[in-house]
Amino acid sequence: MKPLRAAGDVLRHHPDMSVLAAPPPPPDLVAALVRMGLLRSGERAAMTPLTGGVSSDIWRIDLPGRTIAVKRALPRLKVQAEWIVPVERSVHEWDWYSLVDERLPGACPHPIARDEASNLFAMDFLPGATYPLWKAQLLDGEVDVAVARAVGTTLGRIHAVTAGDAAIARAFATDDLFHALRLEPYLEAAARAHPDQADAILAIVATTASTRHVLVHGDVSPKNILVGPAGPVFLDAECAWYGDPAFDLAFCLNHLLLKMLARPDRRDALAVSFTALVDAYAAEVTWEPADRVLARTARLLPALLLARVDGKSPVEYLRDEGDRERVRVAARDWLASARATTAALLADWLAR
Repeated sequence: MKPLRAAGDVLRHHPDMSVLAAPPPPPDLVAALVRMGLLRSGERAAMTPLTGGVSSDIWRIDLPGRTIAVKRALPRLKVQAEWIVPVERSVHEWDWYSLVDERLPGACPHPIARDEASNLFAMDFLPGATYPLWKAQLLDGEVDVAVARAVGTTLGRIHAVTAGDAAIARAFATDDLFHALRLEPYLEAAARAHPDQADAILAIVATTASTRHVLVHGDVSPKNILVGPAGPVFLDAECAWYGDPAFDLAFCLNHLLLKMLARPDRRDALAVSFTALVDAYAAEVTWEPADRVLARTARLLPALLLARVDGKSPVEYLRDEGDRERVRVAARDWLASARATTAALLADWLAR
């Protein structure tokens, strides 16, 4: 399932987003479309706000002859905890799309234009019928091991084509932003919620923050992966950072573990998918011995598990307190025992 650019230009940005009642379009949005050359002055377009994400305002724009998506980052994320992040992350997301689209066409939505004055950008809009959301499939019990394998391969290729590149490292030296978007609200928040595990978690934070090998997406979650006809398509690269590839891999594997609680009837298929994703990813690792990145991944996993129940952005589908406590018990045990491999973590998770 090698990713290729999808045919046509009517593509969708995020298929789990529902359509809001359509208010009048913001005047600055219309002006931005004109400045980007996507709309002529006086020309009309249907502009539909979408909901589903927590970090941005997103519109579907039906222009004469084409449909696009327009996205603008919000300064305060739409979660219960106060979470304020600089909006310049939108620039780095645009740059991530532009670079990945150039080096691995089809692995992300094709970027169209950016308007600096309004801090928004336009990209292809992907139709949900053709590009279903991986998260929706998994929660519906549709677990295809081939999809997981393709996700591992594509993620590994994105990392490999950006590894050891000093120019990309300079362009994505977004350490402060990555800390504000990922290390603080996820891992450091988990450390505050579990002070007896804080030393172990903060050591993981330090290792992650100081490891710089590849261009990291930062939010490789099934909610940000479309299952396209030619391979997975990665969305929402607001956390783009030149750093530790283990973060992306662990962030994604974490969700496969959690989905086993949400869909215990699909546990075995999810376990096979977990292993297939790891193996496919490892086959693409060129910048360091694969066992090193997998060892850092195994250290990150328990901290990320705690983050998704006790951090600033807990997963919404674990509603049962018993399930959340199962996550805490396993993660705390893994932090204390420092299991060295993802395979060992998976085996223990299944045994529990």
